[in-house]
Amino acid sequence: MIKITKKLKDKLWWMIISVDYDYSRITVADHELNEDVLTLWLEDKHDFKNSLEECLQVDITTKQFARIIRAENMNSYEGTKLHPKKNFIYKDRIEINEPIKWYKEDASLIEQQWAREAVVKLLLTELVENEVAAIEVW
Repeated sequence: MIKITKKLKDKLWWMIISVDYDYSRITVADHELNEDVLTLWLEDKHDFKNSLEECLQVDITTKQFARIIRAENMNSYEGTKLHPKKNFIYKDRIEINEPIKWYKEDASLIEQQWAREAVVKLLLTELVENEVAAIEVW
């Protein structure tokens, strides 16, 4: 789901090795969201950095970030709807807002944090699964 460049793969593997494969030690030190990119600065919880330049910078397009929010159902809830013509009730996901707009305007601080953490989790999962799949081919 997230496209990872070779350079970023190498840096992420270096970070994974430096935290002794304990993914829970990787945390978001800071973040920034503009119209095009979500930038996350990652660091080791056991080795806090003095500046963002020392952290691993990861850039995710807002389009990819929106897909993650939607896939994780963060901007919606399960509810009931009334069919407009046939007058029956059914369960469906009800979208609160478009993903990025939801993140900026509707999400609480903790929900925003969960969204950023979902990006990191997906990024690491994607990295590990792709590498394992590549090894299995051999």
